[in-house]
Amino acid sequence: MDKLSVQKRILIGLTLFSMFFGAGNLIFPPFLGSLAGTSTWTAMIGFGITAIGFPVLGVVAVARAGGFFYLAERVHPRFAFVFTLLNYLSIGPCLAIPRTASTSFEMAVVPFLGSGNLQVAQIFYSAAFFVIAFVVALNPDKLTERLGKVLTPVLLVLIVVIFAGSLIKPPGLYGTPIKEYASGPLVKGFLDGYLTMDTIAALNFGIVISLNIKGMGVKKDSVVVGETINAGFVAGGILLLVYGALAHVGAVTGGAFGPAQNGAQTLNQAVSFLYGKTGLVMLAVVFFIACLNTCIGLISCCSKYFCTIVPGIGYRTWAVIFALSSFVISNVGLTKILQISVPVLSAIYPVAIVLILLSFGFQDGKRWRSVYVWSISFTGVISVLLSLEQAGVTVLHQIMSKLPIYAAGLGWIVPALVGVVVGVVLAMLNKSESSKA
Repeated sequence: MDKLSVQKRILIGLTLFSMFFGAGNLIFPPFLGSLAGTSTWTAMIGFGITAIGFPVLGVVAVARAGGFFYLAERVHPRFAFVFTLLNYLSIGPCLAIPRTASTSFEMAVVPFLGSGNLQVAQIFYSAAFFVIAFVVALNPDKLTERLGKVLTPVLLVLIVVIFAGSLIKPPGLYGTPIKEYASGPLVKGFLDGYLTMDTIAALNFGIVISLNIKGMGVKKDSVVVGETINAGFVAGGILLLVYGALAHVGAVTGGAFGPAQNGAQTLNQAVSFLYGKTGLVMLAVVFFIACLNTCIGLISCCSKYFCTIVPGIGYRTWAVIFALSSFVISNVGLTKILQISVPVLSAIYPVAIVLILLSFGFQDGKRWRSVYVWSISFTGVISVLLSLEQAGVTVLHQIMSKLPIYAAGLGWIVPALVGVVVGVVLAMLNKSESSKA
């Protein structure tokens, strides 16, 4: 087969969307709308850059490079190994996979249990959740059949129903923006996009998507790359529509009930107002499907990756390891998982963004290796220090606060640009010396 049909291309795009669209993707847009009010769409521009734009570019960058490791190797082979490992652990058993079970439990089960023994209920729920995810993930090349054709369309229909209800029977009008959304909604939205983890995930999902494309009969590597890129744009378009719908739901809900404590509360208020108890059941199903889809995709791509670095352990064994370890961590609780994830993402995300952008500006990794080395080094050091400060190492504040754009939460940008300039100068000098020799 030379290329996929339009129908199959859409199915692959839906599969990638379902892998992206998990707990954070449901929670953060409505919460943004609830707090941003009349500044919602300005904030959504920033959110769209980091939660849609960079993930799509990440899929394209990795496909063009032939894999995440080969993209990161433009910096150094050791960096490629360490950074790839950190990414997979972050989107895998350490943060993202446990978060899918914790969040879906909070939204799909807790509202119906009252004040009973939630800890025991969470253990049984997360055990069942990971068993289902593990069974489906056992065949990663069949995810298009199971996610793209079945679960994702159901999820999208339910979201459309919630959005349509907010248009027909709006709870209120857009409210007054609060906190950073009043003074800098664009930057605040940009930083909120980190929390979806999708830019990091995009660097890793390509391996599973390529398997599904090959499973449809595409054999030529260049065509697989092209179809992977197409899937990225299809998924990005769907994310744009869904995020916009959820942000609107959050904005009209926040205008009626006031700013919520989190996005889950915002959605609960919205569906309760629109559909009563039926709405809560609908929302529970939405969260369960979204979190299950992402969990399946993450177990698949992480297991595939770890098979390459420890080939003595098979795919199924890795899937068991990740399902069991995520089950244990998920029972720590959603709040603690989110507390840990913020500083970790603050350290990793800027490096991922810079790596993706460099792949488009400096495609020849050998010629511009110095650009990759210096820019990623400066970005990595500063982002780690900023995340340590965010985690409570207050002694760093006096130094970090002197960075340009620090107050906006983007203190890593100027060091990254300085690294690019230094790298370009060194590359040009090396080229000049080589030509003289």
